[in-house]
Amino acid sequence: MQISEKIDRITPSMTLAINARAQELRAEGADIISLAVGEPDFPTPEFIREAAKKAIDDNFTRYTPVAGIPELREAAANYFRRYYRTPVKPESIIIGAGGKQCLYTFLQTTLNPGDEVLIPSPYWVSYPDMTLLADGKPVFVKTGPETGYKVAPLTLEDYATDRTKVLILNSPSNPTGAVYSDREFMNIMRWALARNIYVLSDEIYDQLIYPPATMTSAITWFEHCPEFVGVVNGLSKSFAMTGWRVGFMAAHPEIIKKMSVVQGHSLSNVCSIAQKAALAALAGPDEPVKEMRRIFEKRRDLAMERIGTWKNVRCPRPDGAFYLFVDASAYYNGERRDSIQFCQWLLDKAHVAVVPGAAFGDDRCFRISFAVGDDRLREALERIGEALEDA
Repeated sequence: MQISEKIDRITPSMTLAINARAQELRAEGADIISLAVGEPDFPTPEFIREAAKKAIDDNFTRYTPVAGIPELREAAANYFRRYYRTPVKPESIIIGAGGKQCLYTFLQTTLNPGDEVLIPSPYWVSYPDMTLLADGKPVFVKTGPETGYKVAPLTLEDYATDRTKVLILNSPSNPTGAVYSDREFMNIMRWALARNIYVLSDEIYDQLIYPPATMTSAITWFEHCPEFVGVVNGLSKSFAMTGWRVGFMAAHPEIIKKMSVVQGHSLSNVCSIAQKAALAALAGPDEPVKEMRRIFEKRRDLAMERIGTWKNVRCPRPDGAFYLFVDASAYYNGERRDSIQFCQWLLDKAHVAVVPGAAFGDDRCFRISFAVGDDRLREALERIGEALEDA
């Protein structure tokens, strides 16, 4: 049986072994706390669920236009007007099966073999493999806690070549929670545009920003240079709709047309019922989002207080999303030589599951998700602290 060379280059999940070990321990009766899952622990707001039920009752169950139902594309365009005062036309919007699928379709649509994509590291796990699947070449731009896990033009310049076509920015970041300030973002955009490098901005966590930090969106540049700016967003994180699989992207209308061709041959269209739910989310009140953000901020502060008592670790304070990226490399030794072995040790020792930093391109660290209840979060962090004391 033949497997394509392209698929053979794609790496499997680095967390599989840890997940398997967690299942074994649970089967043995251990109380495992998972801080690994990257999704809100809140229910989807009721008014969104009711819109989905109505869609079923109305028999809204047929194929829809590939790029999304017109009213949802309009609502997504209005999202940018509502939060960033930037006019976007519906023909510049495509609806995908989550922000992830929008990213994948964009790269499939725009990359040629050998095109280079700048990916600041640490990075969300799928950026490199999506690039490889589109026959592109991922180029990792290294960052660290000393820079708040953020890149700057001087750093990017060291990695850019004549083959560089795309820069992927993710603010707020998964896994670090880093948020680019307006000035930082502006400097990067000016650098990229001067080099004719396309900026693909993944803003899936844009509603989860903690004061005094503020959100800067690439959409404000889209109005003036749509040929070089694309913005991906979605409903999964801000509206607690991970399983609904609805995302959207703003890009030049010609790119949207070509993405629709690719999507037409791969997805056809996003679930019609989920589109109606997404329409309700984008057009409805934002009080549930504000409440979720308030709770996440409280958990962030709780976690930072506990981590501050751990010795020999570094963890910049995240300004957004719901992750903490902890440098625990001082605890590596013969038994724990890398982040994967460290996380396996932590699971056995403390019965807490976290994600190895190697999955995000930084083997010094591990990622904590604080999208869990306060009591379980507090207990998990106490367990980790006790394990580190005995390490």
